[in-house]
Amino acid sequence: MRSIASLLLVLILTTQGFAQKKDYNLIVGTYTSPGKSEGIYIYNFDLNTADFKLRSVAKEVTNPSYLAVSKNNKFVYSVAEAPENSAVAAFGFDGVKAELSFLNKQATTSKGPCFVMANDKHVFSANYGGGSLSVFGIESNGSLSPLRQLVQHTGKSIDPKKRQESAHAHQVQFTPDKKYVVCTDLGEDQVYIYNYNPEGGDKVLTLKNITKTNAGSGPRHLTFSPNGKFAYLAHEFNGSITVFSYANGILTRIQETGTVAKDFEGRVDAADIHVSPDGKFLYETNRGDANTISAFAIKADGKLSFVETVSTMGKGPRNFVIDPTGKYLLVGHQYTNEVVIFERNKKTGTLKDTGKRMDIGAPVCLIFAPVK
Repeated sequence: MRSIASLLLVLILTTQGFAQKKDYNLIVGTYTSPGKSEGIYIYNFDLNTADFKLRSVAKEVTNPSYLAVSKNNKFVYSVAEAPENSAVAAFGFDGVKAELSFLNKQATTSKGPCFVMANDKHVFSANYGGGSLSVFGIESNGSLSPLRQLVQHTGKSIDPKKRQESAHAHQVQFTPDKKYVVCTDLGEDQVYIYNYNPEGGDKVLTLKNITKTNAGSGPRHLTFSPNGKFAYLAHEFNGSITVFSYANGILTRIQETGTVAKDFEGRVDAADIHVSPDGKFLYETNRGDANTISAFAIKADGKLSFVETVSTMGKGPRNFVIDPTGKYLLVGHQYTNEVVIFERNKKTGTLKDTGKRMDIGAPVCLIFAPVK
């Protein structure tokens, strides 16, 4: 009996230990110029309470506006969105100490990198100003090789007043099957899908197909459902969302829906879009004169059903992140210099302001990473 009781006690304590292990690092990319930010900020974040504590700041890169964490949690890659000498930077990452150590940076050879993505072999940047993709290799110590490939887009679309006078690559990411790389181009109203050739030398990416979006919509960010069957594309100029089914490198449009009222007047400037970890809800933010976040329920067929639109409680909701448990949704406000923390209702998808704020200059990228 004692041995059984002892075993039960061990199981209870172990279960409690796992239940209490809810500390994560929150890594925040920012604009350092102009403004009060100094670089990349790392906070310790408690997923039970949404309490947070600043641990460190990495100051080696100008305008580290977008970040990517390696799969093994040992490296962080950042764009360096400088007016001249645009680059991507590599850092060693100690999750336990919550510290970054600068390794190196390499020129994108194209202006305005605004998004970065990494796997265990390559780092990719989407270059808004240059309308291109830059591809780098990863050395054994996590540092970046010189540029391996530059993929140039050359088109334009119908509205030069809305930045469509030339190509503007805005996001780059892998498809769920990891066989292809997707790039949204706001200037061309197109979504590119490239074959990914990990041993391709200077031809890591080769074009597979192009999906055209509604003219003048400005495709900005795209996210996939956790099951890999659907994709959701946010359009910057009008705030619309296109729903696609996805299979074998092909996007097939199945729905279009909006995020602003029909009588809304002013700039929409849609920004970011993500699916909750359980795959049940989709969220999308609008900046401009809207400053809202919209929630949608995701049906079994991937289509969306509107839930609510609420204020983000700040200006310029450039980026947001849902914590790994799905309990909290954090919105980074570029122009009011704060991160607003909402609590999610996992059953309804609705958001409630916790009243908690992180005071930080121009936060524009939020990423959770394990403490390990």
